[in-house]
Amino acid sequence: MPRRHGPALLTALVAGTAALAAIVALAGSLLFSGGGAKQVGTESVARTPAAPAHSTGVWIGTWAGAPTAGVADTSTDDDLTQRIIRNVVHTSIGGDAARITLSNLFGTHPLLVDRATVNTRPVSFRGTPSVTIPAGGQIVSDPVVVPVAPDADLVVSLRTPTADGPVTVHPNSHQTSYVADGRGTWRSNLWRYLTAVDVRNKAAAGAIVAIGDSLTAGTGSTLDADSRWPDVLSDRLRGRYAVVNQGIAGNRILRDGQGYGQMYGQRAIARFDRDVLGVADVKTVIIALGINDVQQFPKERDPQRIADALRAMTERAHARGLHVVGATLMPFEGSLAWTPAEDAVRRQVNALIRAGGIFDEVVDFDRVVRDPYRPSRLLPEFDCGDHLHLNDNGYLRLGQQVDLQTLHGNRPASDQL
Repeated sequence: MPRRHGPALLTALVAGTAALAAIVALAGSLLFSGGGAKQVGTESVARTPAAPAHSTGVWIGTWAGAPTAGVADTSTDDDLTQRIIRNVVHTSIGGDAARITLSNLFGTHPLLVDRATVNTRPVSFRGTPSVTIPAGGQIVSDPVVVPVAPDADLVVSLRTPTADGPVTVHPNSHQTSYVADGRGTWRSNLWRYLTAVDVRNKAAAGAIVAIGDSLTAGTGSTLDADSRWPDVLSDRLRGRYAVVNQGIAGNRILRDGQGYGQMYGQRAIARFDRDVLGVADVKTVIIALGINDVQQFPKERDPQRIADALRAMTERAHARGLHVVGATLMPFEGSLAWTPAEDAVRRQVNALIRAGGIFDEVVDFDRVVRDPYRPSRLLPEFDCGDHLHLNDNGYLRLGQQVDLQTLHGNRPASDQL
């Protein structure tokens, strides 16, 4: 696996805490009043893949973090003013320019962002350096000419001088980001407001989107190691396709999240258009969902309902000309929620998936991580310890299991991997 570039960047961010705090304190007297900020209405999530006329490349999603909920921001003890948010994200492909998507989807008040940068390069929104995003809205920035490296950490900084929660977030990122004010800098495992980064790229064939739950988001993986299975898949593709991870811990297909603050996100059938079809230049989707419908309360007892919902998402992808790969559900005996009845539902869902008629292709995650002597549980070498999620070795195995030849569908031979 390629050597990751994250640790050096994170060290530099921590080293710059004192300087950043001083800058923020000085900036407090210079904050925009909001009168010059442009009010932006709710925009369609889908972004045109076409690049500007003078470019030879197209816009492709290199990273995304699906918004899950609006939460009170507890990064500081005081109010939310004079904050700088430093979202650290990991790219799949690179490019010669970038654009970002900011979301106030779960906010109840307008959100003023009076300064944004990508790797320190200033970002504008319809020609202005500041933007006000209404509650429930989002905005795609203007292109910013900045070199974006593949398989590397990227820092998107935002200043929100008058933020009034709730904050639209993606939790459990398994990546260290930062929030700073005049007193210092705090580590965070949330991505705040930032939901997508697109790059202008003339070499990649498009984006592959993985929509899933915690097993796609990477629960159990090492912090800042970028060892989730979509990261492994991206390494194998070597820039031929972008890989966008739209996994949400706890996510279900048929019901909205039931966790604290609904942090498990909207049901997959409700977020599919936004988080899959809305990704710039998406070509293929990998669906790895269903285990939380089986094991979370209220539990889904009918495997056919899960299979039908998976088929419905495939049909929506087909209507957009996308190729669909689906994953079987992995075992979880030994976890707190496991019972023989739930395992029977899981096995029936897998039988329906393997029988065909749901996806264009199947990647059999269950087969490669289960214990052959006890198929209802994970192999110990892949178990992170909770008997439901995987460790880095387990996610490596999943990423290696995806057949690269199944990802391109019926495209011309020249576009095949």
